[in-house]
Amino acid sequence: MGYLTSTAADPSYDPFSYRLHADPYPAYAWMRENAPVYRNEERNFWALSRYDDVLAALRSPALFSNRHGISLEPDLWGTDATKTSFFLAMDPPDHGRLRRLVGSVFKPRWVAGMEARVRELARARLEPLLDVERFDFTEFAAALPNDVMCEIVGIPDDDRDMIRADNDVLNHCEDGVDTRSSATVAAGFRLAEYYVELVGDRRRHPGDDLTSAMIEARVDGRPLTDSELVAFLFLLVSATNESTGKQIGIAWYHGWRLPEVRSAGLGGRAADWCNESLRYDSASQMTARTLTQESTIHGTRLPAGARIVLLPASGNRDPRAFSEPDRFDLDRDTSKMISFGHGPHFCLGAPLAQLEITVALEELAALVSDYELDMDRARWIHSPHQRGFASLPCTVTLRPGRSR
Repeated sequence: MGYLTSTAADPSYDPFSYRLHADPYPAYAWMRENAPVYRNEERNFWALSRYDDVLAALRSPALFSNRHGISLEPDLWGTDATKTSFFLAMDPPDHGRLRRLVGSVFKPRWVAGMEARVRELARARLEPLLDVERFDFTEFAAALPNDVMCEIVGIPDDDRDMIRADNDVLNHCEDGVDTRSSATVAAGFRLAEYYVELVGDRRRHPGDDLTSAMIEARVDGRPLTDSELVAFLFLLVSATNESTGKQIGIAWYHGWRLPEVRSAGLGGRAADWCNESLRYDSASQMTARTLTQESTIHGTRLPAGARIVLLPASGNRDPRAFSEPDRFDLDRDTSKMISFGHGPHFCLGAPLAQLEITVALEELAALVSDYELDMDRARWIHSPHQRGFASLPCTVTLRPGRSR
Protein backbone atom coordinates (compact mmCIF):
# COMPACT_ATOMS: atom_id res chain seq x y z
CA MET A 1 0.00 0.00 0.00
CA GLY A 2 1.28 3.50 -0.78
CA TYR A 3 1.10 6.39 1.62
CA LEU A 4 0.97 9.75 -0.16
CA THR A 5 0.90 13.16 1.43
CA SER A 6 -2.04 14.38 -0.67
CA THR A 7 -4.37 13.03 -3.34
CA ALA A 8 -3.40 10.23 -5.70
CA ALA A 9 -3.79 12.65 -8.61
CA ASP A 10 -1.19 15.03 -7.21
CA PRO A 11 0.90 13.44 -4.45
CA SER A 12 3.43 15.63 -2.71
CA TYR A 13 6.95 14.52 -1.99
CA ASP A 14 8.23 15.52 1.43
CA PRO A 15 11.10 13.36 2.72
CA PHE A 16 10.28 14.40 6.29
CA SER A 17 6.68 13.14 6.18
CA TYR A 18 5.83 9.93 8.04
CA ARG A 19 3.02 9.26 5.57
CA LEU A 20 5.62 8.77 2.85
CA HIS A 21 8.09 6.55 4.70
CA ALA A 22 6.18 3.24 4.66
CA ASP A 23 6.02 3.21 0.85
CA PRO A 24 7.43 6.12 -1.19
CA TYR A 25 7.26 4.30 -4.53
CA PRO A 26 3.77 5.40 -5.66
CA ALA A 27 4.86 9.01 -5.16
CA TYR A 28 8.06 8.36 -7.11
CA ALA A 29 6.07 6.82 -9.97
CA TRP A 30 3.80 9.87 -10.12
CA MET A 31 6.78 12.23 -10.10
CA ARG A 32 8.59 10.35 -12.88
CA GLU A 33 5.57 10.58 -15.15
CA ASN A 34 4.08 13.94 -14.21
CA ALA A 35 6.79 16.08 -12.57
CA PRO A 36 10.30 14.81 -13.44
CA VAL A 37 11.59 18.11 -12.05
CA TYR A 38 9.49 18.30 -8.91
CA ARG A 39 9.28 21.47 -6.84
CA ASN A 40 8.76 21.54 -3.06
CA GLU A 41 8.25 25.19 -2.17
CA GLU A 42 8.06 24.68 1.59
CA ARG A 43 11.43 22.90 1.77
CA ASN A 44 12.92 24.95 -1.08
CA PHE A 45 14.22 22.15 -3.28
CA TRP A 46 13.70 20.54 -6.67
CA ALA A 47 13.76 16.73 -7.01
CA LEU A 48 14.92 14.56 -9.92
CA SER A 49 13.29 11.14 -10.02
CA ARG A 50 14.07 9.62 -13.45
CA TYR A 51 17.00 7.24 -13.82
CA ASP A 52 18.81 9.14 -16.59
CA ASP A 53 18.46 12.48 -14.79
CA VAL A 54 19.74 11.11 -11.48
CA LEU A 55 22.61 9.30 -13.18
CA ALA A 56 23.63 12.41 -15.14
CA ALA A 57 23.62 14.51 -11.96
CA LEU A 58 25.71 11.96 -10.05
CA ARG A 59 28.23 11.98 -12.89
CA SER A 60 28.47 15.80 -12.96
CA PRO A 61 29.93 17.12 -9.68
CA ALA A 62 30.94 20.40 -11.32
CA LEU A 63 27.27 21.18 -11.98
CA PHE A 64 25.67 19.26 -9.10
CA SER A 65 27.99 20.13 -6.25
CA ASN A 66 28.42 18.52 -2.82
CA ARG A 67 29.90 21.67 -1.31
CA HIS A 68 26.88 22.34 0.95
CA GLY A 69 26.51 18.70 1.97
CA ILE A 70 24.06 15.98 1.00
CA SER A 71 21.33 16.47 3.65
CA LEU A 72 18.39 18.89 3.70
CA GLU A 73 18.34 19.45 7.47
CA PRO A 74 19.32 23.08 8.18
CA ASP A 75 22.06 22.12 10.65
CA LEU A 76 23.58 19.66 8.15
CA TRP A 77 23.31 21.87 5.05
CA GLY A 78 25.69 24.72 4.33
CA THR A 79 29.32 25.73 4.26
CA ASP A 80 30.11 23.78 7.45
CA ALA A 81 28.79 20.45 6.12
CA THR A 82 32.30 18.94 6.10
CA LYS A 83 32.17 18.86 9.92
CA THR A 84 29.68 15.99 9.79
CA SER A 85 29.93 14.67 6.24
CA PHE A 86 33.72 14.97 5.77
CA PHE A 87 34.71 14.40 2.13
CA LEU A 88 31.08 13.73 1.11
CA ALA A 89 30.64 17.50 1.39
CA MET A 90 33.54 18.22 -0.97
CA ASP A 91 33.96 18.35 -4.72
CA PRO A 92 36.93 17.16 -6.77
CA PRO A 93 39.86 17.54 -6.39
CA ASP A 94 39.64 17.99 -2.59
CA HIS A 95 37.21 15.10 -2.33
CA GLY A 96 39.57 12.74 -4.14
CA ARG A 97 42.60 13.62 -2.01
CA LEU A 98 40.80 12.71 1.20
CA ARG A 99 38.91 9.73 -0.22
CA ARG A 100 42.18 8.17 -1.39
CA LEU A 101 43.37 8.02 2.24
CA VAL A 102 40.92 5.19 2.91
CA GLY A 103 40.22 3.99 -0.62
CA SER A 104 42.69 1.09 -0.50
CA VAL A 105 41.01 -0.31 2.61
CA PHE A 106 37.66 -0.85 0.90
CA LYS A 107 38.86 -2.18 -2.45
CA PRO A 108 37.57 -5.60 -3.60
CA ARG A 109 40.74 -7.52 -2.66
CA TRP A 110 40.66 -6.15 0.89
CA VAL A 111 36.92 -6.84 1.14
CA ALA A 112 37.43 -10.44 -0.02
CA GLY A 113 39.92 -10.88 2.79
CA MET A 114 37.28 -9.73 5.27
CA GLU A 115 34.78 -12.47 4.41
CA ALA A 116 35.87 -14.99 7.06
CA ARG A 117 35.73 -12.37 9.80
CA VAL A 118 32.32 -11.08 8.67
CA ARG A 119 31.02 -14.66 8.89
CA GLU A 120 32.39 -15.03 12.41
CA LEU A 121 30.68 -11.85 13.50
CA ALA A 122 27.42 -12.88 11.81
CA ARG A 123 27.40 -16.24 13.60
CA ALA A 124 28.17 -14.61 16.94
CA ARG A 125 25.13 -12.34 16.55
CA LEU A 126 22.84 -15.07 15.22
CA GLU A 127 23.43 -17.85 17.73
CA PRO A 128 21.72 -16.29 20.78
CA LEU A 129 18.81 -15.00 18.69
CA LEU A 130 17.99 -18.40 17.23
CA ASP A 131 17.78 -19.92 20.69
CA VAL A 132 14.54 -18.05 21.37
CA GLU A 133 11.11 -18.61 19.84
CA ARG A 134 10.74 -15.07 18.54
CA PHE A 135 13.20 -12.22 18.11
CA ASP A 136 13.53 -8.78 16.53
CA PHE A 137 15.34 -9.31 13.25
CA THR A 138 16.82 -5.80 13.38
CA GLU A 139 18.92 -6.92 16.36
CA PHE A 140 20.86 -9.04 13.90
CA ALA A 141 20.54 -6.98 10.73
CA ALA A 142 21.68 -3.69 12.26
CA ALA A 143 24.28 -5.21 14.58
CA LEU A 144 26.33 -7.07 11.97
CA PRO A 145 27.56 -4.15 9.81
CA ASN A 146 27.94 -2.06 12.96
CA ASP A 147 30.20 -4.72 14.47
CA VAL A 148 32.25 -4.92 11.27
CA MET A 149 32.78 -1.16 10.96
CA CYS A 150 33.45 -0.69 14.66
CA GLU A 151 36.14 -3.37 14.48
CA ILE A 152 37.69 -1.71 11.42
CA VAL A 153 38.00 1.68 13.13
CA GLY A 154 38.95 0.26 16.54
CA ILE A 155 35.84 0.64 18.70
CA PRO A 156 35.89 -1.97 21.51
CA ASP A 157 33.28 -4.76 21.65
CA ASP A 158 31.64 -3.44 24.81
CA ASP A 159 30.85 -0.06 23.24
CA ARG A 160 29.36 -1.21 19.94
CA ASP A 161 25.71 -1.60 20.94
CA MET A 162 25.82 1.82 22.61
CA ILE A 163 27.21 3.35 19.41
CA ARG A 164 24.49 1.64 17.37
CA ALA A 165 21.72 2.88 19.67
CA ASP A 166 22.89 6.48 19.37
CA ASN A 167 23.19 6.16 15.61
CA ASP A 168 19.56 5.01 15.44
CA VAL A 169 18.52 8.16 17.30
CA LEU A 170 20.82 10.34 15.18
CA ASN A 171 19.09 9.33 11.94
CA HIS A 172 15.52 9.79 13.23
CA CYS A 173 13.29 12.69 12.16
CA GLU A 174 10.05 13.98 13.64
CA ASP A 175 6.97 13.98 11.42
CA GLY A 176 7.09 16.87 8.97
CA VAL A 177 9.99 18.55 10.78
CA ASP A 178 13.34 19.23 9.12
CA THR A 179 15.13 20.32 12.30
CA ARG A 180 16.62 17.71 14.56
CA SER A 181 15.03 16.98 17.94
CA SER A 182 16.75 17.50 21.27
CA ALA A 183 17.19 13.71 21.55
CA THR A 184 18.84 13.58 18.12
CA VAL A 185 21.15 16.47 18.97
CA ALA A 186 22.07 14.82 22.28
CA ALA A 187 22.89 11.56 20.51
CA GLY A 188 25.10 13.46 18.09
CA PHE A 189 26.97 15.11 20.97
CA ARG A 190 27.49 11.77 22.71
CA LEU A 191 28.89 10.25 19.54
CA ALA A 192 31.14 13.26 18.94
CA GLU A 193 32.48 13.05 22.49
CA TYR A 194 33.10 9.34 22.07
CA TYR A 195 34.93 9.82 18.78
CA VAL A 196 37.06 12.63 20.26
CA GLU A 197 38.09 10.30 23.09
CA LEU A 198 38.81 7.48 20.64
CA VAL A 199 41.05 9.75 18.54
CA GLY A 200 42.87 10.95 21.65
CA ASP A 201 43.41 7.38 22.84
CA ARG A 202 44.76 6.29 19.46
CA ARG A 203 47.12 9.25 19.35
CA ARG A 204 48.58 8.06 22.65
CA HIS A 205 48.29 4.34 21.96
CA PRO A 206 48.21 3.54 18.24
CA GLY A 207 46.60 0.24 17.27
CA ASP A 208 46.09 -1.94 14.23
CA ASP A 209 42.94 -0.13 13.10
CA LEU A 210 41.84 2.43 10.56
CA THR A 211 41.61 5.30 13.07
CA SER A 212 45.29 4.85 13.94
CA ALA A 213 46.17 4.68 10.25
CA MET A 214 44.25 7.89 9.56
CA ILE A 215 46.11 9.65 12.37
CA GLU A 216 49.38 8.76 10.64
CA ALA A 217 48.08 9.74 7.18
CA ARG A 218 49.06 12.99 5.47
CA VAL A 219 47.10 15.21 3.07
CA ASP A 220 49.31 17.58 1.10
CA GLY A 221 52.00 16.96 3.70
CA ARG A 222 49.87 17.74 6.76
CA PRO A 223 48.16 15.43 9.28
CA LEU A 224 44.39 15.39 9.68
CA THR A 225 43.02 17.53 12.50
CA ASP A 226 40.97 16.07 15.33
CA SER A 227 37.85 17.65 13.78
CA GLU A 228 38.56 15.95 10.47
CA LEU A 229 39.15 12.61 12.17
CA VAL A 230 35.88 12.89 14.10
CA ALA A 231 34.03 13.76 10.87
CA PHE A 232 35.68 10.72 9.28
CA LEU A 233 34.33 8.50 12.08
CA PHE A 234 30.86 10.00 11.73
CA LEU A 235 31.00 9.20 8.02
CA LEU A 236 32.06 5.57 8.44
CA VAL A 237 30.38 4.50 11.66
CA SER A 238 27.33 6.76 11.87
CA ALA A 239 26.39 6.78 8.19
CA THR A 240 27.95 4.08 6.03
CA ASN A 241 27.01 1.03 8.06
CA GLU A 242 23.50 2.29 8.91
CA SER A 243 22.13 1.75 5.42
CA THR A 244 23.69 -1.73 5.19
CA GLY A 245 21.86 -2.87 8.29
CA LYS A 246 18.60 -1.48 6.97
CA GLN A 247 19.15 -3.26 3.63
CA ILE A 248 19.52 -6.66 5.30
CA GLY A 249 16.13 -6.16 6.93
CA ILE A 250 14.57 -5.00 3.65
CA ALA A 251 15.84 -8.11 1.85
CA TRP A 252 14.43 -10.33 4.62
CA TYR A 253 11.09 -8.52 4.41
CA HIS A 254 10.75 -9.00 0.65
CA GLY A 255 11.72 -12.65 1.02
CA TRP A 256 8.86 -13.07 3.47
CA ARG A 257 6.50 -11.16 1.17
CA LEU A 258 7.44 -13.24 -1.89
CA PRO A 259 7.59 -17.00 -1.19
CA GLU A 260 9.45 -17.76 -4.44
CA VAL A 261 12.17 -15.27 -3.49
CA ARG A 262 12.36 -16.69 0.02
CA SER A 263 12.68 -20.25 -1.25
CA ALA A 264 15.35 -19.41 -3.82
CA GLY A 265 17.22 -17.09 -1.48
CA LEU A 266 17.38 -19.61 1.34
CA GLY A 267 18.22 -22.25 -1.25
CA GLY A 268 21.51 -20.71 -2.36
CA ARG A 269 20.82 -17.46 -4.19
CA ALA A 270 21.79 -15.05 -1.44
CA ALA A 271 23.90 -12.84 -3.72
CA ASP A 272 21.02 -12.38 -6.18
CA TRP A 273 18.66 -11.75 -3.25
CA CYS A 274 21.05 -9.07 -1.99
CA ASN A 275 21.50 -7.29 -5.30
CA GLU A 276 17.86 -7.27 -6.39
CA SER A 277 16.81 -5.97 -2.97
CA LEU A 278 19.31 -3.13 -3.43
CA ARG A 279 17.77 -2.33 -6.81
CA TYR A 280 14.13 -2.91 -5.91
CA ASP A 281 13.99 -1.21 -2.51
CA SER A 282 17.18 0.62 -1.58
CA ALA A 283 17.82 1.64 2.01
CA SER A 284 19.48 4.79 0.64
CA GLN A 285 16.61 6.83 -0.76
CA MET A 286 17.83 10.33 -1.49
CA THR A 287 20.82 12.66 -1.52
CA ALA A 288 21.06 16.42 -2.02
CA ARG A 289 23.23 18.62 -4.24
CA THR A 290 23.74 22.33 -5.00
CA LEU A 291 23.31 23.47 -8.61
CA THR A 292 26.32 25.60 -9.53
CA GLN A 293 24.87 27.35 -12.59
CA GLU A 294 21.48 28.08 -14.08
CA SER A 295 20.19 25.07 -16.00
CA THR A 296 17.05 23.88 -17.76
CA ILE A 297 15.87 20.30 -17.28
CA HIS A 298 12.70 19.01 -18.98
CA GLY A 299 11.74 22.60 -19.74
CA THR A 300 12.07 23.77 -16.14
CA ARG A 301 14.56 26.56 -15.43
CA LEU A 302 16.60 25.95 -12.30
CA PRO A 303 18.58 28.87 -10.85
CA ALA A 304 22.20 28.71 -9.78
CA GLY A 305 22.38 27.81 -6.10
CA ALA A 306 19.21 25.69 -6.21
CA ARG A 307 18.95 22.74 -3.87
CA ILE A 308 18.48 19.56 -5.88
CA VAL A 309 17.30 16.28 -4.36
CA LEU A 310 18.40 13.19 -6.28
CA LEU A 311 16.27 10.06 -5.87
CA PRO A 312 18.30 6.98 -6.86
CA ALA A 313 15.67 4.70 -5.30
CA SER A 314 13.15 6.15 -7.74
CA GLY A 315 15.58 5.82 -10.64
CA ASN A 316 15.97 2.13 -9.85
CA ARG A 317 12.21 1.73 -10.44
CA ASP A 318 12.15 3.72 -13.69
CA PRO A 319 10.65 1.62 -16.53
CA ARG A 320 12.86 3.56 -18.94
CA ALA A 321 15.87 1.86 -17.36
CA PHE A 322 14.54 -1.48 -16.07
CA SER A 323 12.00 -3.86 -17.56
CA GLU A 324 9.07 -4.47 -15.20
CA PRO A 325 10.80 -2.48 -12.47
CA ASP A 326 8.09 -3.12 -9.86
CA ARG A 327 8.73 -6.88 -10.04
CA PHE A 328 11.31 -8.41 -7.67
CA ASP A 329 13.32 -10.57 -10.09
CA LEU A 330 16.27 -12.66 -8.89
CA ASP A 331 17.34 -13.19 -12.51
CA ARG A 332 17.60 -9.47 -13.24
CA ASP A 333 20.86 -7.84 -14.34
CA THR A 334 21.35 -5.27 -11.56
CA SER A 335 24.70 -3.95 -12.79
CA LYS A 336 23.34 -0.52 -13.67
CA MET A 337 21.45 0.11 -10.42
CA ILE A 338 22.38 3.41 -8.75
CA SER A 339 21.77 2.41 -5.14
CA PHE A 340 25.41 3.19 -4.29
CA GLY A 341 25.51 6.34 -6.37
CA HIS A 342 27.77 6.87 -9.36
CA GLY A 343 30.73 8.96 -10.44
CA PRO A 344 33.34 10.34 -8.01
CA HIS A 345 31.01 9.92 -5.03
CA PHE A 346 30.20 6.27 -5.70
CA CYS A 347 29.89 4.68 -2.26
CA LEU A 348 33.31 3.78 -0.93
CA GLY A 349 31.84 0.92 1.11
CA ALA A 350 29.76 -0.66 -1.65
CA PRO A 351 31.81 -3.89 -1.96
CA LEU A 352 31.84 -4.32 1.83
CA ALA A 353 28.09 -3.65 2.06
CA GLN A 354 27.32 -6.25 -0.60
CA LEU A 355 29.55 -8.76 1.18
CA GLU A 356 27.86 -8.12 4.53
CA ILE A 357 24.34 -8.43 3.12
CA THR A 358 25.18 -11.61 1.21
CA VAL A 359 26.97 -13.22 4.15
CA ALA A 360 24.11 -12.32 6.50
CA LEU A 361 21.61 -14.04 4.18
CA GLU A 362 23.89 -17.04 3.63
CA GLU A 363 24.45 -17.56 7.35
CA LEU A 364 20.73 -17.32 7.98
CA ALA A 365 20.05 -19.81 5.17
CA ALA A 366 22.48 -22.28 6.73
CA LEU A 367 20.34 -22.38 9.87
CA VAL A 368 16.82 -21.40 8.78
CA SER A 369 14.52 -23.28 6.39
CA ASP A 370 11.59 -20.84 6.66
CA TYR A 371 10.41 -17.83 8.65
CA GLU A 372 7.45 -15.60 9.45
CA LEU A 373 7.29 -11.89 10.16
CA ASP A 374 4.74 -10.15 12.36
CA MET A 375 4.05 -7.10 10.21
CA ASP A 376 1.33 -5.89 12.57
CA ARG A 377 4.08 -5.12 15.07
CA ALA A 378 6.83 -4.16 12.64
CA ARG A 379 7.90 -0.50 12.59
CA TRP A 380 9.50 1.45 9.76
CA ILE A 381 12.23 3.94 10.59
CA HIS A 382 11.54 7.64 10.07
CA SER A 383 14.38 9.27 8.17
CA PRO A 384 14.49 11.69 5.23
CA HIS A 385 17.40 9.77 3.72
CA GLN A 386 16.96 6.12 4.54
CA ARG A 387 14.35 3.40 4.45
CA GLY A 388 14.20 0.29 6.61
CA PHE A 389 12.85 -1.20 9.79
CA ALA A 390 13.19 0.00 13.35
CA SER A 391 11.65 -3.30 14.47
CA LEU A 392 10.88 -6.50 12.56
CA PRO A 393 9.49 -9.30 14.78
CA CYS A 394 10.53 -12.67 13.37
CA THR A 395 9.85 -16.35 14.02
CA VAL A 396 12.04 -18.93 12.26
CA THR A 397 11.84 -22.60 11.39
CA LEU A 398 15.24 -24.15 12.00
CA ARG A 399 16.78 -26.68 9.69
CA PRO A 400 16.86 -30.35 10.80
CA GLY A 401 19.54 -30.97 13.37
CA ARG A 402 19.36 -27.45 14.77
CA SER A 403 17.21 -27.46 17.91
CA ARG A 404 16.45 -24.88 20.56
